Amino acid sequence: MATQFAHTVFQGQPVAVEYTWVGPPHPTAPVLVFLHEGLGSVSMWRDYPAMLCAAAGLPGLVFSRVGYGQSTPRAAHEEWQPDFMHQQAFEAVPNFLNHLGLWDRQRPLCLFGHSDGGSIALLMASRYPGHVAGAVVVAPHLFVEDISVQSIRAICASYEASDLSQRLARHHADPDAAFWGWGNAWLRPSFQTWNIESEVAQITQPLLAVQGVSDEYGTLAQIERIAQLATQTTLVTLPDCGHSPHRDQPALLTQHTVAWLRNQHLCSEPPRVFSS
Repeated sequence: MATQFAHTVFQGQPVAVEYTWVGPPHPTAPVLVFLHEGLGSVSMWRDYPAMLCAAAGLPGLVFSRVGYGQSTPRAAHEEWQPDFMHQQAFEAVPNFLNHLGLWDRQRPLCLFGHSDGGSIALLMASRYPGHVAGAVVVAPHLFVEDISVQSIRAICASYEASDLSQRLARHHADPDAAFWGWGNAWLRPSFQTWNIESEVAQITQPLLAVQGVSDEYGTLAQIERIAQLATQTTLVTLPDCGHSPHRDQPALLTQHTVAWLRNQHLCSEPPRVFSS
């Protein structure tokens, strides 16, 4: 995907944010804003945002958060603290959306977040109900589970002994900065009590929470807790699916998402079945 850059500010510093538009352009239709996972970027999404937006008939905004992709990398001296997702949700992402003229409440924004991006979407929905019309959260985290820590610890232990750095270099300007910013933050002792349940309990907008039954980074307790805290949530569990439903079950994820968007009057497309 060809990308361009928005020049904005985060934590008092100028930053460049890589982004691209997908789907059919429309000046007033709701916009799907894609929030990637902890090691994600524009290119790591592959063609899924375009596939979903084509199915929904909506424009989509895909971008690499600060620290990822071709956006401004994490500085060598910077250590991400337990509130790094809050900082993205409450400052970096709104600043970026405001720069593009999408933070003026003139058109609905629907967030589509995966993993850490799902957590960021929930935080944004809780803080900015006037800006966020709804959110689709895929394999989000509300609290830290042993399975998450174990999986992240394992991938960190194998990082330098494998070709993961070379593979991530296809998607990030500074793969080491992206990887260790995320990995060290999650494994920090102070992060083990990280929890956003109180924020999720404040959400009033419609939510669609999706998770694979074989997610290696979290249990179904994550999305079940969302439904307990925000009873307007629609829950979907996907069979034969791990932590990345947009790669493991793209057709099913698209079908459920388009149906939910239609039920929330965020798109007019009828739900259809798509091949992966």
